[in-house]
Amino acid sequence: MCALSANKYDIELKEYFEKKVSEGKNKMLVLNNIRNKLLARVFAVINRQEPYVNLKKYAA
Repeated sequence: MCALSANKYDIELKEYFEKKVSEGKNKMLVLNNIRNKLLARVFAVINRQEPYVNLKKYAA
């Protein structure tokens, strides 16, 4: 459910989902990739002990 919410509200992950589906990938495969990306973000935040910063909104 977390991956579905992230796909709906996170612009970066939504673009990733749409790009991969348009390439012909299975939707469940892409959702599993999103789950993996979310876990990577969580562990990065824990290891760095700093809050998550969305760099996409700062990019020009």
